Amino acid sequence: MNKISRLISVFLLFALQYSCNGPDTNSGKVASEEIKVDNQGVHIDYNDTKVGDTSLLFIHGWSIDKTYWANQADFFSKKYRVIALDLPGSGKSGKNRTNWTVEEYGKDITAILTKLDLHNVILIGHSMSGAIAVEAALRNPTRVIAIVGIDNFTNFGAVLTPEVKKDIADAYKALRVNYKKIAVEYANQSLFAPSTDSVVRRRVINDFINADSSIAVDILEANDQYPIEEKLKSVGKTLYLINSNLRPTDTSGFKKYNVPFELFYVGPTGHYPMIENAKEFNKELELVIKEIGIAEGLNNFISQVLEVYQPIL
Repeated sequence: MNKISRLISVFLLFALQYSCNGPDTNSGKVASEEIKVDNQGVHIDYNDTKVGDTSLLFIHGWSIDKTYWANQADFFSKKYRVIALDLPGSGKSGKNRTNWTVEEYGKDITAILTKLDLHNVILIGHSMSGAIAVEAALRNPTRVIAIVGIDNFTNFGAVLTPEVKKDIADAYKALRVNYKKIAVEYANQSLFAPSTDSVVRRRVINDFINADSSIAVDILEANDQYPIEEKLKSVGKTLYLINSNLRPTDTSGFKKYNVPFELFYVGPTGHYPMIENAKEFNKELELVIKEIGIAEGLNNFISQVLEVYQPIL
C-alpha cells in the first residue's frame, strides 16, 4: 500500500465516523424563499416547503449541497415540512468567514430554526453533519425532537492511537498541497460501492474538485476536533442511524458512552444512499420518522400523567 492509499484509508476511518455542488434539481413543490437567513452576516441558502407540523431539516455532508436531498423533498413534503440548506462554505451559501467549526455550524442551524420558527424538528445529518446535528440539538432542545444520522457514526467512540493521529495530520497536510488528486482518490477508493452508478460517481467527484479546497480541509479538521462522544451523550435523545451495510457499523461505542441508538440499514450502497437508492432510503427514513412519532407520543403521555399525579406522588 503506497503512502497516498494509506492516508486515504486512515482518512476514511476518521471522516466517516462523523462525517459531500451540482445542478439544482430540487422538486418543483418547494416554495419560493421569502425569509432571508444569515448567521452574523453569512448568508444561508435554503429551500422550504413551508407546510407541516413536523419539520424535517436535511443537512448535507462534506463538499456537496442541498440538491442531494431533492428526492426526499419531493417524497416527504406530502406529509411534512421539508427544509434543506446549503451549509456556509458550500452551494449558494456565503463563504465570508474563517470559522468553520461544528459549533459555528450549530449557530447556522439555530438561525434557520429561529428565523423560520420551526418546531417538532427532526434533524437529518449526512456524513460529517451528524456532529452538526448533535450541536444544533444541544442548542435547541425545545425545538428538536430527534436526530437522524445518514451513513455516519460508524466508528463512534473509537480510540485513536498516536500513529493514527499522525497519519490523519499527514493526510490533512497532503490535502492542502494536492487537494484535487487526493480528494478524487479518496472518493474512488472509499466512498462508492460496486453498485454505485457512474452518474453518481461523476457528480460527487465533480463537487469535490470544485469545492473551495482551503475551506473544505478546514471544515474536516474542525469536525475531527469536535468532542462528539461527550456532546452526543449530553443530548439525551435516541440517535437514529440509517447506514449502508457495505461496511459494518461498530455499535460498541454507543454502549460505552450510554448513548441510546437504533440502527437501520439501507442496503450495500456507497456513502450517498439518498441518491444511490432513493426509494429504499425513503422507505427506511419513513420507518424512522414513525418510530420517532411513537416515542414522542409516549413521552408526551408520560409527561401529562406525571403532571396530573405529581401532587399525589
